Amino acid sequence: MVYQEHVTISTEGHRHIQDLTDRVAEVVRRSGIRTGLAHVFHVGSTGAVGTIEFEPGLCHDLPELLDRLIPPSRQYAHEQTWHDGNGHSHLQATCLGPSITVPVAEGQLVLGTWQQIFHLECDIRPRRRTIVVTVFGE
Repeated sequence: MVYQEHVTISTEGHRHIQDLTDRVAEVVRRSGIRTGLAHVFHVGSTGAVGTIEFEPGLCHDLPELLDRLIPPSRQYAHEQTWHDGNGHSHLQATCLGPSITVPVAEGQLVLGTWQQIFHLECDIRPRRRTIVVTVFGE
């Protein structure tokens, strides 16, 4: 069996991180699937999803680390083509990735106690984002 929903979120721009765990868990619940996998996919090239302990320190540290590794102030070849100021956004999102897959057991996400699903906005402006959650199993 396969079940899919689109979840829409609004972001505040670069470095805005949101906890998606409850929204994804609700999709899993509505799916009726007891054992399987939940795939969470960010539609777009300047946002990312993953897991983290969603607490203020790490929610600050992750975007801070990305800005140190791939700084917004640097001129990237992407800027020579589009001149839109978000070359770093594409690179940061690519490093984290657009999707994750989480096991489902007994109708619930299998996550550690301190493990939540997050979305990180890497683009320079607020965006309306679509997250596709696909649950498959039995």
